[in-house]
Amino acid sequence: MEMLNRRLAAQTATGAPLRPVTVLQIGDGNFLRAFADWMIDVANEAGVMDAGVAIAEPRGRGITRLLRQQDNVYTVLLRGVEDGRQTVSRRVVTCVADAFNPYDDWQRMLAHAVRPALRFVVSNTTEAGIVDVEEPFVAGACPASFPAKLTALLHARYNALGGGARTGVVVLPCELIERNGATLRNIVLRHVERWALGGGFAAWIGRECRFLNTLVDRIVPGFPRDEAETLFAEWGYRDPLAVVGEPFYVWVIEGPKDLAEELPLHRAGLNAVWTDDLEPYRARKVRILNGTHTASALAAWCMGLDTVKAMMDDPTASAFLRRVVFEEIVPFVPLPEAERQQYAATVLERFANPFIRHELLSIAVNSVSKWRVRLLPTLKDHVAAHGTLPRRLAFSLAALLWFYRGRMVGDAYVGTRNGTDYPIRDEPDVLAAFAGAWTREGNDLAALTSALLSRADLWSEDLTRFPGLAGQVVAGLDAIARDGTRAAVAKLLD
Repeated sequence: MEMLNRRLAAQTATGAPLRPVTVLQIGDGNFLRAFADWMIDVANEAGVMDAGVAIAEPRGRGITRLLRQQDNVYTVLLRGVEDGRQTVSRRVVTCVADAFNPYDDWQRMLAHAVRPALRFVVSNTTEAGIVDVEEPFVAGACPASFPAKLTALLHARYNALGGGARTGVVVLPCELIERNGATLRNIVLRHVERWALGGGFAAWIGRECRFLNTLVDRIVPGFPRDEAETLFAEWGYRDPLAVVGEPFYVWVIEGPKDLAEELPLHRAGLNAVWTDDLEPYRARKVRILNGTHTASALAAWCMGLDTVKAMMDDPTASAFLRRVVFEEIVPFVPLPEAERQQYAATVLERFANPFIRHELLSIAVNSVSKWRVRLLPTLKDHVAAHGTLPRRLAFSLAALLWFYRGRMVGDAYVGTRNGTDYPIRDEPDVLAAFAGAWTREGNDLAALTSALLSRADLWSEDLTRFPGLAGQVVAGLDAIARDGTRAAVAKLLD
């Protein structure tokens, strides 16, 4: 059976032309490919856009080599339940015009950055990607952090095109942090200052470049490993880069309506919302959908479950999840009661999608930054409102520490569940912190908890300052170590 390529794609889509690159995408993961690229592809087919996408790996260990091997085309399969009916749709995405590893080919990335036709920069480097890391500016070399890369790219564009009107770009970060566009802009400007790149360059960024706050929502589990061969036989081609997602999606962008006509996704009937105030959308999605994932996934994994669907089907795990979302998360979402309750019910319906195999280990990637962004604000709100800690959110932190109980095997940090190793994936400094703490303090759970919770570099503040939190985390760890995670979770349902 032939591997998917652009010639085959032309037979399954409305043509497969190579379009001019107007979008530079920093991030090659499943989500952006089944979300932003999918939307651009739909808009191209509808005739409202003519946009090619150049994809750059964010960390230099991605899939761009595989993308190039199949002419930068791949399949997105969407399956779910809408209005009580099962829906299935398949699209071969052809809008990607180039894909590369900038650490190996920095000049290729610079070449895209300086093209006059380039208008948008889209990113998804996870919540841990938009961070201010001090690093030197080395001409001709790819910077390590995402904001530093973007600064270097913008500087090359400014030098090549000058500071005239319409030479800037619109930056659309999809990382799930608060005010992602504004935060990224501030870090870029700090790099401009520390690298002494000049006041004219800084002024150009402020005048011609737009950093927009955005919110994205679609559950994208990734490659359908368990049914790949069956799907390939049905499609008539092989595609190791196929991505499975749910039908539901929304892209909310906080920005002026005139920019919507430059990115006219809405004119293709796509659910792209331009708004003056992103916060209500963000609070709803990040706290309820993402927060519920982070609050429950690690405990469910440690209980022996592998997927979100398995978690929803398990009586103990699903009861814990429902208590977390409706009792400890939903009450602190700043929306009318009926709206937040309805959204939470929709989220649980999406979690139970029978077509989606959403791996808990996928949700667990970068859990430290996810817990900080998605759950810490709710914990603070609960303390402010009631003067007490939310028991189940506190336990989710204990489950996180237990999940990160690992050891180094070569270059990988792994944990063990039921005698089988599993990967623990996070930023290197985060893994080093947990590896060191478990090695030094693993026999003293109180010392371990204090050592980890007090690290402001992990949580953005010292979590031991919350009275009783360390004690509840220690109690959770002790219950897991003594009775097992399932029994520890069951006790929280009393």
